[in-house]
Amino acid sequence: MTNVVDRIGDVSASLVDLYKDLHAHPELSFAEHRTAGIVADRLRDLGFEVHSGVGGTGVVGVLRNSSSLRKSSNLRNSSGATVLLRADMDALPVEEVTGLDYASTERGTDKEGNDVPIMHACGHDMHVVALLGAARILSETVDSWSGTLEVVFQPAEELGAGAQAMVDDGLYELIPKPDVVLGQHVAPAPAGIVGLHSGAAFAAADSMLVRMFGRGGHGSQPETTIDPIVMAASAVMRLQTVVSREIAGSDTGVLTVGQFHAGTKNNIIADHAEFGLSIRTVEPDVRTRVLDAVHRIVCAEAQASGAVREPELIAQESFPVLINDGAACDRVSAAFRGVFGEHGVIDPGPVTGSEDVGILADAAGAPLVYWLLGGADPEAYLKAVTAGTVGEDIASNHSPRYAPVIQPTLDNGIAALTAAALEWLS
Repeated sequence: MTNVVDRIGDVSASLVDLYKDLHAHPELSFAEHRTAGIVADRLRDLGFEVHSGVGGTGVVGVLRNSSSLRKSSNLRNSSGATVLLRADMDALPVEEVTGLDYASTERGTDKEGNDVPIMHACGHDMHVVALLGAARILSETVDSWSGTLEVVFQPAEELGAGAQAMVDDGLYELIPKPDVVLGQHVAPAPAGIVGLHSGAAFAAADSMLVRMFGRGGHGSQPETTIDPIVMAASAVMRLQTVVSREIAGSDTGVLTVGQFHAGTKNNIIADHAEFGLSIRTVEPDVRTRVLDAVHRIVCAEAQASGAVREPELIAQESFPVLINDGAACDRVSAAFRGVFGEHGVIDPGPVTGSEDVGILADAAGAPLVYWLLGGADPEAYLKAVTAGTVGEDIASNHSPRYAPVIQPTLDNGIAALTAAALEWLS
């Protein structure tokens, strides 16, 4: 491992410009054409067998490091492990306000046809570049390992649809099923820290669009209308009681209304209003309870307001609970301690964010290990902790102010992926 780690600094330095380029040119889910093209070209240059357009815009690279593996068609049972490393590529409809000289000014069209700003507000650009760095190091140190390395650059994680799209498009007909699936997500923790939790590590997520229908009219004559804004606003406020009053304090549940749309002019009462919500849970019975409560409350508010028709509750993105394999986590944690030291590896506990990488592991029948990678400036983070202002001063994922500090985040991201892979490949 020592000769591999010694290469990280040089490889990382050569990727900084690419990181800035990807950050400045983000692409929405299933539209990651430019990013995918760059990834595919880089992998070919490193000697990987490359498959493009998997699941729409996904890219897969395969490097077989054994003559016996090259001759075998059933690679999973050949000598040497098969390891899959995964990164996601898509960005978000967020307008960047970081002030960085490589900040995004890109715009695009979302799946509803709206013109929107685009930003890598969740750090997927860092994921892509770190995996390219690990791929380069492993491809240039083949004397240090044996087996099959698979690198998957996945589209549309933000929709919870990219992993399933790749599986449905025959991912495991193109490449062998892996013995382990590994990956990471940059987080607003100090760079130099990796966080790994065994068991249920990321929550399930359900997104829903709610439409409520009234009767429109003139703003001066509300008595002739049924105001859908008041109706929907009442539902939004009542929904805040689902977690606080219907879910036990010991259970995990989050319900967020992230968008609300209605009307076109101040003196017009609209005929409908709509809002979008996101639900995070871990236990299946809690998920059922929350979803049932949402339906009950929305329908009751519509009835109480005299709505002209039943509301529409339209299911959208859905992510399963991410389960990290216990034994595989132990192996990766030990490898990480050898790289980051005892105090550099923490157990953050389960988080309420969501991820679809588990679909890749489930489809292969393989264990999953997925960890958090600190991306905040360590000095700024410590200062915020001391002042009690972490929430205000350290931007979180999906914030228009979010951008991981490039170094040492990139060094650490490459090191983490490489060390985890070598735990199976060495």
